[in-house]
Amino acid sequence: MKKILSILVFIGIALSVFADEVVFKANAPSQVIAGRPFQLTYTVNQRCRDLNAPEFTDFDVLAGPYSSTSSSISFVNGRRTSSYEQTYTYTLMAQRTGTFTIGPASIKVDGSNYQSNGVRIQVLPEDQQPQQTASQGRGQGQQSSQGSQGSQVSSENLFVRTITTKTKVHEQEAFMIMYKLYFANVDVAQLTNNTKLPEFTGFLKQELEQGEIQTELEHYNGRNYQTAVLYRTILYPQHSGDITIDPARFEAVLRVQTRQQVRSIFDDFFGSYTNVTKMLTAPGVTIHVAALPGGKPAGFSGGVGKFTLTPSISQTELQANDAVTIKLDISGSGNMKLLKTPSIDWPEGFEPYDPKVTNNFKTTSSGVSGTKSIEYLAIPRSAGDYTIPAVHFSYFDIEDKAYKTLSTPEYTLHVKRGAGSSAGNSSGEEGAVVYHAHKEDIKQLGSDIRYIDAKPLQRKAKAQSSLIDYQYLWMWYVLPLVLAGIVLVVLRKQMLENADITRVRYKRANKVAQKRLKAAAAALKANNKDAFYAAIEQAAWTYLSDRLSIPTADLNKENITSILQQKGVSETLIADVKNVLSTAEFARYAPSTDHAMDDLYTATTNLINNLEEQKI
Repeated sequence: MKKILSILVFIGIALSVFADEVVFKANAPSQVIAGRPFQLTYTVNQRCRDLNAPEFTDFDVLAGPYSSTSSSISFVNGRRTSSYEQTYTYTLMAQRTGTFTIGPASIKVDGSNYQSNGVRIQVLPEDQQPQQTASQGRGQGQQSSQGSQGSQVSSENLFVRTITTKTKVHEQEAFMIMYKLYFANVDVAQLTNNTKLPEFTGFLKQELEQGEIQTELEHYNGRNYQTAVLYRTILYPQHSGDITIDPARFEAVLRVQTRQQVRSIFDDFFGSYTNVTKMLTAPGVTIHVAALPGGKPAGFSGGVGKFTLTPSISQTELQANDAVTIKLDISGSGNMKLLKTPSIDWPEGFEPYDPKVTNNFKTTSSGVSGTKSIEYLAIPRSAGDYTIPAVHFSYFDIEDKAYKTLSTPEYTLHVKRGAGSSAGNSSGEEGAVVYHAHKEDIKQLGSDIRYIDAKPLQRKAKAQSSLIDYQYLWMWYVLPLVLAGIVLVVLRKQMLENADITRVRYKRANKVAQKRLKAAAAALKANNKDAFYAAIEQAAWTYLSDRLSIPTADLNKENITSILQQKGVSETLIADVKNVLSTAEFARYAPSTDHAMDDLYTATTNLINNLEEQKI
């Protein structure tokens, strides 16, 4: 029995090994610098032989291939798993700039040939020799620093650029603005939460998903820099003219080697470093916005971009009281979220419903694109032949710089007489159509209607009125006047309270904040970081705006601090306010920073509760 079990185990292990799919991959940096060596590796998860590498026509082979293997075996709950990897490494160097492709390599595994993927490599030029001149304007603005060591970092080695995809646009034309960090020969440890972004006044903003900050090489002004995108968003100008976007401010923590007296052999060997902060200012930029030209079509509602219109109809022959659906798909790119829904001029005798709108959009660096689907539903109530006129959708084509109008065809509907319906207009007495409140069914009353003789009822009412005791008639006049006076007093009091906007905002501050915190708690439970930090930020800023009666346009940390100090709030509590606002604000733009979501939620809740106890 044991021998049989051993054989079965051996067969199972053998089958698991042979069942593994052969994976053969090539890996190399996507960007390298000319004249500097880099490594190209080929890895395979099975024992192989006869590596056939491609010709490296655009690169010099400095060394290789060097072969190495690694394997592991583990047992988990009585189950055996194993892994194997064989690696071939080449050391290459590019002699000229450009973008080159290294073709796939091939190997043999158990007599079968397998090919790897190819790799595409961008070769950047070497750094130019720095000139011994003053720093030339790069468009990165003037930087300030904190600490003497931070000031020693040259603006040639560390700066932030303001990059826009366009500086000349039309109204409602989308463009992207991006703030990009450049650094060379500098160790950037992290970015702090001391960030100040512009208000983007005069634009509608559609933020792009940032994700985790990644660095890549870029050759700029004769030098190679490590770069990282700090923030980017899509903007839509709302009026014509020159609109200036204010500078943005970022603060970086640098790891700088200190120059101090060596006290031990370890200091001399490992060196000594300290963290210093440096303020970086990205320059402002002016966007030249051209007004949309005259001669706007009648159906123009503000659409700017490039669009197509695809219409469809559910049926052209139907019975009365059956529904007909017309669907319009507006696809393309532009200010999709601002497009208005076209209207259909339904013929008389049709009962239309509100259109159903479904948006399927995605936001990219070129703007918002996707499809806006609109479904129109109507019910014909009478038989006959009807014509549904064409629907027109006009927009400004950003490529051709001209207005364009897209139209649907005219639809001819043949409506047959259905059960409980009438032909033609339904206004006669015989066969009159009565519509129910929910617009769902129609009931044919026809000749079942019987008229009511009102004279006996009138005589009965007159007889009853004679029995009323006239001595109580005064109550029927006075009582409504008293009730009207009470209602008037109550309404006047509510109107006076509502007219005091400051008092209303003050009273509702905690209620609104708790609602935001509830949303933050739900996002925290779902581990949705973006929604969590957005809800926390809104809760804190909205509460302080309502509680301190600061208009939204004037809301900033300096105003909040000044008012809290005037109201005698302790410096500790003011510091808590600054910390919560800064942490919540910056966490949305620097996901690499370690922010504890639980701690931030607790700090925000405690802050609002502590401010509620203050008499401010």
